[in-house]
Amino acid sequence: MRKRFSVIRGARRPFRFYIASLGCPKNTVDSNAMGVLLQRSGYTPTLDAKQADIVIVNTCGFIEAARAESLETLQDLAASLTKQQRLVAAGCWAQRDPDVILEAVPRIDAILGTRSWPQIVPLAERLLAAVGEPTVRLVEERLATMPEEAHAPGYVISGKSAFLKIADGCSRQCAFCAIPAIKGPTVSRDFDAVLEDVRQLRDYGMLEINLIAQDATYYGADRGERDGLAQLFERMVAVAPEVPWIRVLYAFPGYITPRLIDVMRDTPQILPYIDLPLQHAHPDVLRRMRRPADMNQVRRTLDALRSAMPDVALRTTLIVGFPGETDAEFADLVDFVAEVRFDRLGVFTYSNEAGTTAAALGDDVPAEVKEARYDQIMALQQEISYERNQTFVGKRLTVLLEGSGDDLTVGRSYRDAPEIDGLVLVREVVEPHRLVTVEITEALPYDLAGRIV
Repeated sequence: MRKRFSVIRGARRPFRFYIASLGCPKNTVDSNAMGVLLQRSGYTPTLDAKQADIVIVNTCGFIEAARAESLETLQDLAASLTKQQRLVAAGCWAQRDPDVILEAVPRIDAILGTRSWPQIVPLAERLLAAVGEPTVRLVEERLATMPEEAHAPGYVISGKSAFLKIADGCSRQCAFCAIPAIKGPTVSRDFDAVLEDVRQLRDYGMLEINLIAQDATYYGADRGERDGLAQLFERMVAVAPEVPWIRVLYAFPGYITPRLIDVMRDTPQILPYIDLPLQHAHPDVLRRMRRPADMNQVRRTLDALRSAMPDVALRTTLIVGFPGETDAEFADLVDFVAEVRFDRLGVFTYSNEAGTTAAALGDDVPAEVKEARYDQIMALQQEISYERNQTFVGKRLTVLLEGSGDDLTVGRSYRDAPEIDGLVLVREVVEPHRLVTVEITEALPYDLAGRIV
């Protein structure tokens, strides 16, 4: 087997790798873990795919739009690489549809499923040592792999913010979702493993830790634990009191417990921010989706959150155009959005996914109707967002500054999760990567603007 590098004068340089990470932050954590494993084995990262010996695309296979982006990325890279370079399709889509990928991009040298990413180093060695070997497939049907099993970090860092994976897989059976088939059932990371990552992030001087999982409120339930997320919060705060912001993403209806609300209320480090993907508001649609359909319970939960934390930022995600969605059912969803007035809201048009139980329902809502419903919800939410933003004018918010340029510095408040929510704009160039107090002077539809005080 060819060595990766040598100290002999004139020997070949260390092999280089390039990783394109697509999809959600959970994918980015896996990409970072693969990169760490490769670097420990002597490989050198590069930001230029043309300079890499091995090129890895960590794909997303959640919905058609994500697969289209993954396919375009793979095809573009395949067209630009030399015969000596190796191309690997990794991640969720590689796990779900390896044959589809290989048929669309025959140039690919290896398929690495999302449950097999710890095999990246032996895979790279095999590919770089071989000439003309048939495509390698590593698509294991095992439970999700935890980072600690591979002695890799369970987080990824951007500036002074980090995404920390606390679980992988999903044990829900939502009719529209392929994630359980791709990732398998939920596997929670041990408390000790998560807390060791928290200590590292603390020592790196992180100002924000974002906890991520397919369903963060299920954390520990696969081990028979109750209120696992609340327990984790308490332990994190004890281990890392220096980290000022801790945020949780991806809660599930009905699993925001009184204890979790109390811990969030009583712990200043835990941001009053809840991302609760409800998907719809009409009980009949929710039943077809195999989602919790008790909207009275949802309203009680939202009321409890707002009662305990009056400034809580509520975010949700909705699907329009689910099979059988009638005009009356959609109107009920519009009324619900107008009633609750979420701070943040995202909408997907329904994507019919093979292998899901909803696939058998067909895709009977015309594309133009889906788009019209999407536009209507987003127009309503823009009005709501602007009105809610106006209530912050004249107030002061703590803001994490993240970057600057063109006479502007951008940051985020507690209301803004990285990559998905709004920004706070400071109309001057100042040093980023720190927390400052900003007096809000202007409200925009999705963002705020102000001056540092």
